[in-house]
Amino acid sequence: MREPDTAQVAKSFDAMATHYDRQIGRFERFVLGDARSWAVDKARGRVVEIAVGTGLNLPLYGKDVDYVIGVDISNAMLERARIKVAEGVDISVDLRHGDAQELDLPDECVDTLVSTYSFCTIPDPGRAAAEAFRVLVPGGRFVLAEHGPSTNVVARAVMKIVEPLFVRFGADHLTRDPVGYLEGEGFLIDEVHRSGRGGVVFRVVARKPDPEWTALGH
Repeated sequence: MREPDTAQVAKSFDAMATHYDRQIGRFERFVLGDARSWAVDKARGRVVEIAVGTGLNLPLYGKDVDYVIGVDISNAMLERARIKVAEGVDISVDLRHGDAQELDLPDECVDTLVSTYSFCTIPDPGRAAAEAFRVLVPGGRFVLAEHGPSTNVVARAVMKIVEPLFVRFGADHLTRDPVGYLEGEGFLIDEVHRSGRGGVVFRVVARKPDPEWTALGH
């Protein structure tokens, strides 16, 4: 299976920007469920959202969030997000064109990193996990909602068969399990829940270890 590079991913999302909200809305309604709102509800303090897309999450952030830096590789998607911000959201938002695999942010500068349905399209999710680890403060949390392989063996087999087409035409990997990428970069996994039709949704809360907390015996 030929993997799309970052430029190809950007091109794919530029092309789908005008209909993305409608398309993902149907898929969430019938397959994925409410994992998006679950993830955003767990955000606290200074937040980075990778692959912010058209800004669907921005109206969902609450009073426990100081501000959100939203990063996306697609300029067309970001234009849609800017419209949502202009129409009014309850938080301070800084939208930036950038790559989740190479965040233009200093080390240990945010409290929460949010990702909803983005690891499936990032060319190198291990690099994105490493960048998340770098920018989070010790004890900071990575909250992730992602689709992945179904818990149903038949559905999982079908997903593997059709996956090359989804990757080719939408840069969308259907059967990635995000947990291993986070563990591989040093995150501690606090929560993993499966939800959605056929158990295709991962709801994950991961934490960057805090050496001081550990030294105190916690």
